Amino acid sequence: MATSTFPKKPPSPTNAYVVAHVDPTASTQAYLPEIFKGLGVAMKHFFKNTKEMVRGERPDPVLESIAQGVTTISYPEQKRPYPERFRGLHRLTQRDDGSPRCVACLCCSTACPAQCIFIEAGEYPEGDPRRGYERHPVKFVIDELRCIFCGYCVEACPCDAIRMDTGLHAVPYDSREQFIYRKDLLLAAAGRDGSHETANPRHEPGDASHPGVTRQHMTH
Repeated sequence: MATSTFPKKPPSPTNAYVVAHVDPTASTQAYLPEIFKGLGVAMKHFFKNTKEMVRGERPDPVLESIAQGVTTISYPEQKRPYPERFRGLHRLTQRDDGSPRCVACLCCSTACPAQCIFIEAGEYPEGDPRRGYERHPVKFVIDELRCIFCGYCVEACPCDAIRMDTGLHAVPYDSREQFIYRKDLLLAAAGRDGSHETANPRHEPGDASHPGVTRQHMTH
């Protein structure tokens, strides 16, 4: 009879231990003593944490997250600080007169991989120095539910008209319609510094620094 080439391995040691059987008593079957013990522990922490909140001694939920006491963030009264490059909700930057810097070139909607941006372009009225030179968005809509917050729209915009520097994230709403951000809402949003404009200079038609190149006055 041939012997096995690979000998059988010994059984692995077990980490189980025997628990002694305890006969149930009236107090353990009623659960009342344990319930009162649990309520006592809960009330102890409740009054301790309430006292710390009243006295202003509550640990900082961001800097002292491993400290004793309540370290949860009470949103929206308290908010966790986001990094400077955090991609928050969108906003449209404004010119000095409050109009959007967007020229409706559709670069952002073209670069968007989620196809969540819709722009309807229009011409400026007669007599406006920007007519024939650039267009403006009649409609600018972003579906925040479809957005994947990749930042491609910000990178593609040649006018620095769209940004994601609000420092805000989408809050829970009651309906899908509330996640549809239109032009008026995007223009009302401000950056972290509270500004609606941008630090990047832009030479507008009519400004002394404008090069004077328009569709009607080309150099070639």
